[in-house]
Amino acid sequence: MNENMNKPNDDDIVFAASGLTKTFGRSEKAIRAVDDVSFAMRRGEIITVVGESGSGKSTLARMILRLLPITSGTMALNGTDVTRLRGRGLQEYWRQVQAVFQDPFSAFNQFFSVRRLLHRSGKLLRHADVDLDSRMRAALEQVGMHPAEVLDKYPHELSGGQRQRIMIARALMMEPKLLIADEATSMLDASLRATILNVLFDLRADADLSVLFITHDIGQACYLSDRVLVMQHGKLVENGPTEDVIFNPKHDYTQRLLADVPRLHDVG
Repeated sequence: MNENMNKPNDDDIVFAASGLTKTFGRSEKAIRAVDDVSFAMRRGEIITVVGESGSGKSTLARMILRLLPITSGTMALNGTDVTRLRGRGLQEYWRQVQAVFQDPFSAFNQFFSVRRLLHRSGKLLRHADVDLDSRMRAALEQVGMHPAEVLDKYPHELSGGQRQRIMIARALMMEPKLLIADEATSMLDASLRATILNVLFDLRADADLSVLFITHDIGQACYLSDRVLVMQHGKLVENGPTEDVIFNPKHDYTQRLLADVPRLHDVG
């Protein structure tokens, strides 16, 4: 695929990846989990990366988060190369690029209340004079929660949807530029899934936040995103505005994914 395809042509780029590749193993049997992936994100944009299990989408997310070393390619945040950051530079990158993962329960320290969890994240803020109590309350309100109802609760006292929203609030405590949500709704039922999608959708206006949403469900991409990236076997096979990808897919793999989405006339 042409790496310039659908590349934003303005100066308002938050994140850009060029030729990202991840190979596992060194022999001729090495697996190329991510293969020459390039894309860019504007400020306030929501991009969904969609593909079946094994397509490389979660590996891509972990590369962007610098949780996996990059075999080749480059990444830039706000125009600064972040591909090989170490030490304090990497810590600063992690303040600006936050993540929400599939299982919010495992992300909690089971002995921490919500208050303590958020407070610990807030202490990493760059602003020494920040009022952490006010910041905690603001972050919870951004994800649609009433601080007085949850601040002193523990993980086992919360529903799955509440825990996921608190994980998003924890990320917001850091005032990030980019939020990566890796299968963040896959363990929730349909009603809670819609709640989390609405929270992510609203955040781009409230927090001027770019969101990279990783999912196997192309139907969620249709609901949430401005653009869709389709991955198959580590490669980016389709990249375009959501309406174009959903209603006029070019690649046969995208067409197969869309064929699996339930339609109202198929029910009952």
